[in-house]
Amino acid sequence: MNCRISNKPLNLINDFGNQPLGNGFLDKQDFKNEYFYHMKTGFCKESKMFQLIDQPNMDKMFHENYAFFSSLSTNMKKHFYNWANEIMSDLNKKKEPFIVELGCNDGIFLEHFAENKINHLGIEPSVNVAKEAEKKNINVTTKFFKYDVANEIVNDFGHADYFISANVMCHIPNILEVARGIEKILKKDGLLIFEDPYLGDVLKRTTYDQIYDEHVFLFSAHSIKYLFEKVGMELVKLEPQDTHGGSMRYTLGKKGVHTIDHSVIEIIKKEIDEGVDNYDKMLEFSKNVEQNKIALVKILKDISNKNHKICGYAATSKSTTILNYCNIDENLIDCIFDTTKLKIGKFSPGKHIPIRDMKEFNHSQYKFAVLFAWNHATEIFQKEKKFSENNGKWINFSSGISII
Repeated sequence: MNCRISNKPLNLINDFGNQPLGNGFLDKQDFKNEYFYHMKTGFCKESKMFQLIDQPNMDKMFHENYAFFSSLSTNMKKHFYNWANEIMSDLNKKKEPFIVELGCNDGIFLEHFAENKINHLGIEPSVNVAKEAEKKNINVTTKFFKYDVANEIVNDFGHADYFISANVMCHIPNILEVARGIEKILKKDGLLIFEDPYLGDVLKRTTYDQIYDEHVFLFSAHSIKYLFEKVGMELVKLEPQDTHGGSMRYTLGKKGVHTIDHSVIEIIKKEIDEGVDNYDKMLEFSKNVEQNKIALVKILKDISNKNHKICGYAATSKSTTILNYCNIDENLIDCIFDTTKLKIGKFSPGKHIPIRDMKEFNHSQYKFAVLFAWNHATEIFQKEKKFSENNGKWINFSSGISII
């Protein structure tokens, strides 16, 4: 019950009950031995860090059958292409530039550096997605990043101009050790830039499905400032992002080296004004989560009672939290359509709803679809125009619960 950063006591915020692994899609024969853990969240008044109280071991979550591939999203491809070009414009000015990415997944970001012959290293512990990155001629190491790994990288490659991470830092329980490793790797004027789902957006929209086994933290400017000051680094810039339903891009450098952008002062002040650093705001969020659960179950039961069948769209990690916390099974949602080969033909974690091939979605008779991948709503609505044109209705979570 102590904060992973300050070691001060955590204050309980949410109790989501027993939860399976967010990406633990399984076959029927595995139902009996399925892994569950008690998922609760806490908030530290000292570090301002929102975090899981307990988390499964890393090797249970990230392994050779990890079922998430970043390159499946067209919008994310564009996002990483634009970000890579921003960084390359600076790296091209440097002598012997070197960039490291933590959690490179299938190489959606680093492929741009590999194509331009820029020295790089991807760190990706999930072997199956790392192999996809290697097919793009990306240099990858399949290790969990620790301080001793940082030393190995410096010895083998030298210090880095940039250390990049996207939707990964929030997965790491030993984040303080990782922060020390990053400080070790960076050149004196090097920059750490990473983005993750933003606590402020989760609180504002009650998007509690951002909380699952892999997301041990939900960061804010306050908590990141506290964390990296412990290793001699400081916030240099803050940039809100639309990705993943509301993210923040954090830029940090070694203390006293870089000019601090006005965005740091502005967003820290905004967090104070909106209560993102405040325990009372967390308790308000807890109540909103409970109300959201009641509202969703009522909507699904009302639709079902009118003899309408409901499907799910996208078997996401986030959907695992919703389905298990709200106790939603096949009695309310028939199936979930998805594009990921590793998931198709399997069953959702915990509630065992069958996963069907997305190719069947437009040939189905469903009039209601729960949009579990609500953070990709714009892309999905464009892709699935036919569903809406045939009077199909989306049950969406992007801000509260709505039927559109």
